[in-house]
Amino acid sequence: MIVKNEQDVLARCLNCVKSFADEIIVVDTGSTDNTKEISKNFGALVYDFEWCDDFSKARNFSFSKANGDYIMWLDADDVIPKSEQEKIIGLKLALNETYCPDVIMCYYVASVDEDGKPDFYYKRERIIKNNAGFIWQEPVHECIAPFGQIENSNIYIYHKKVHATQPKRNLKIYQKLEREKAHFSPRALYYYGRELHYNKYYKKSNKILQKFLTTNGWVENKIDACSIISQNYLYLNDNYNAKKYLFNAFLYDKPRSKTCCEIANIFKQELDFATAKYWYKIALNTPASNSGWIESKYSNFIPAIELCVCCFNLGEKQSAKHYHELSKKYAPNSPAVLYNEKFFDNI
Repeated sequence: MIVKNEQDVLARCLNCVKSFADEIIVVDTGSTDNTKEISKNFGALVYDFEWCDDFSKARNFSFSKANGDYIMWLDADDVIPKSEQEKIIGLKLALNETYCPDVIMCYYVASVDEDGKPDFYYKRERIIKNNAGFIWQEPVHECIAPFGQIENSNIYIYHKKVHATQPKRNLKIYQKLEREKAHFSPRALYYYGRELHYNKYYKKSNKILQKFLTTNGWVENKIDACSIISQNYLYLNDNYNAKKYLFNAFLYDKPRSKTCCEIANIFKQELDFATAKYWYKIALNTPASNSGWIESKYSNFIPAIELCVCCFNLGEKQSAKHYHELSKKYAPNSPAVLYNEKFFDNI
């Protein structure tokens, strides 16, 4: 792992790691708190790396210090539940001369619902064969391009932030690269556009993301870029182009339930409940994508509870109650569901 000032979360992570790791390597990029001391208390090998606005260089340095046959990378605010630790131990026992994949993909859970179940997660290259030519790429939002024998596991790693990312940290790195006229890969263009959006540079974000859409970038990033462009236009009070770019997402692959919900949201905001109902119903019958980010709530809970609202506004009270019951099935402890339950009881 690469770290900086992670004393509030590091012990939580390393308590998970100690059950299966043969070696713990912590590369510190300039901590001024107790990060190094905590690492050493867990028996970690601690190395210093002078920060140079490049996450991949720090990651590659950390990998260069590994002695094991396989390397597993983590962030300091990652958590591995006991059940997932046992899966990793089982995986270690299974590895041998004939079963030795180059890359083992694991699920990365970015958020959970009210019941602690994953509601936004995706696969990442998590366990990598050492000395097999794998290199971290990109200065920000770094990644390893998997190749060779790739194994898809059912191991879940949970990303549980305690502190927000430093504001504008990633954006400043991209802006520096732009000033230096550095080459931007399709992935870099996508993430630069996303960082601009987060920091409310909506017009510049659209310019960068529209450029990204002309590249050979990953289809899931293109679909998400259309969503971000749409959000930018909504902030710029341009509903027409906001809808247009959501429909453009259909050019890249079959419709995603999230895209259908976003189209429906705009019509709902315009009080066109009939058209909104149409698109929420399509979302409800569209499975969550398994090829990229998995956000199952957009194919069950969200369209169900929004159909409840649309039907009620259209005077279809029995249908509204039906969709309320359906939303309760998906997320019984959601505050919105509990509110609707009282509402229907009163009428």
